[in-house]
Amino acid sequence: MRCRMLCGAHRNGIVIRFEQVSKRYPAGGAALEGVSFALEAAEMAFVTGHSGAGKSTLLKLIGLLERPSSGAVMVAGRNLRQTRGQAIARHRRAVGMVFQDHRVLLDRTVQANVELPLVVAGVPGPERARRARAALDKVGLGGMEQRLPSRLSTGEQQRVGIARAIVARPPVLLADEPTGNLDPQLAVEIMQLFAEFQAIGTTVVVATHDLLLIKRIRKRVLVLDHGRLVDDVPAGEVAA
Repeated sequence: MRCRMLCGAHRNGIVIRFEQVSKRYPAGGAALEGVSFALEAAEMAFVTGHSGAGKSTLLKLIGLLERPSSGAVMVAGRNLRQTRGQAIARHRRAVGMVFQDHRVLLDRTVQANVELPLVVAGVPGPERARRARAALDKVGLGGMEQRLPSRLSTGEQQRVGIARAIVARPPVLLADEPTGNLDPQLAVEIMQLFAEFQAIGTTVVVATHDLLLIKRIRKRVLVLDHGRLVDDVPAGEVAA
């Protein structure tokens, strides 16, 4: 699945495209309204806006955790509104997701947490272990494979979540407020990790309200306001 998605992405240039996407909830009104943008292969972008602006909803639509009420969400040329059956699971395996609350399993070792996506994908045990160790090395947690998450700091737990998100080598990586519980220095380190993933070909989308962090990292910025895309700032125009 990953190869097919990446091959399509390189042919077309565009990995993620929103075409007049709206998302409405029966009781909560419109979370997104007429949103259109496109992200290229190996591009990194921040999605920002006030609380309730629609940032998390936008990521959920890319990850196929939600479906749009109208419009088209395209990932590697595939219209996610039309994705059904086993194709849903294949899509989700091709999209890494990082959450603010880590979502690590406290009763399993660090390595077991990171291996979970590979278990779901049916990767053999020795290969799972090798790739988990490599992912942990990448996020600076080499040698901690057999620790329990309860023995790690908040920042280290967040890195476990990132390692789990990248261990299957997804072409798309989504992060929803990944630094909300971290101190400023740790937040910068986490964002620099995401920039490193972009540098090796991953398309990265990060939802955050941290404007100081956005100015420091200086990537493309999509600004939401009450569900509408009100600004799209290229990386070169982000004020330092």
